[in-house]
Amino acid sequence: MKVRRIPKNQLPECRSEPWVDQTRRPYCCGEDAYLPVRAGFPYDLDLPERQPYTGPGYQRLGDTLLLHGDAPTADALTTLIDWEHPACILHLNHHDGVMRLPDVTVLFGTPHDVTFRETGITYTLNPAKVMFSQGNRLEKQRIRNLIRPGEQVADMFAGIGYFTLSAAVAGAVVHAMEINPDSCGYLRRNAEANGVADTVTIDCGDCRTHLAGPYDRILMGHFDAPDFLSAALAHAKSGTVLHVHGLGDRTGDLTDTLQGAGFRYSLSEHKVKKYASRTWHCVWDIELR
Repeated sequence: MKVRRIPKNQLPECRSEPWVDQTRRPYCCGEDAYLPVRAGFPYDLDLPERQPYTGPGYQRLGDTLLLHGDAPTADALTTLIDWEHPACILHLNHHDGVMRLPDVTVLFGTPHDVTFRETGITYTLNPAKVMFSQGNRLEKQRIRNLIRPGEQVADMFAGIGYFTLSAAVAGAVVHAMEINPDSCGYLRRNAEANGVADTVTIDCGDCRTHLAGPYDRILMGHFDAPDFLSAALAHAKSGTVLHVHGLGDRTGDLTDTLQGAGFRYSLSEHKVKKYASRTWHCVWDIELR
């Protein structure tokens, strides 16, 4: 691979140079970065091709890597550090309680705030303090595509802004509710960073005490959301659309609640991602009539 050697701290500004081969990944070693060079441009070195990465899977949030599943071996961790050169690596054991607090083991570096972009939206968070799931990327984009400008939207489990920001960027007026104070703090920062602070109202606490509908659309992005459906329906109207997340087959629970609520409705199921070997993370779209 033909490369030019530059100081690593110049990597962000050099990535867009016309001589850079955008189809190849830069390689970093120490304080140096090696940028792949397009054919026909001068280069400094011809490096051997890198071997394919064979270490544990990971999620990158800014300069921090988040690992799921089994903890890596010492050799696997070394391979990952050499491959990505992160500032921090965390192993996520699970999320605890209603606040969805991450239980993490620090494998490398020191946890800190990170900032990154996903589908055109900027997020800041500390992955050792609050939850973030990149597996919901397509669902966030789907919701963004469904929103009509001016919609009055409730987000009952807003977190750091997963669905709140997607809805607000699409033109909705969003009432965001979140029980975790740390997540609320990041949500405020993220709303400001994305230019939607004027159209997002944030209440910190149990969503059931803050709902103030009726709303045009209600977002319920929590695995326990089917158990909150009655509370949401009390702030709905004919024409309201609800997006209810859950694990496994909760259709029967949803229809039981809906049948006693006095609405006619249509219900459709979407699979978001595989959660376990026989369990899917699903979202049910419910349109009230």
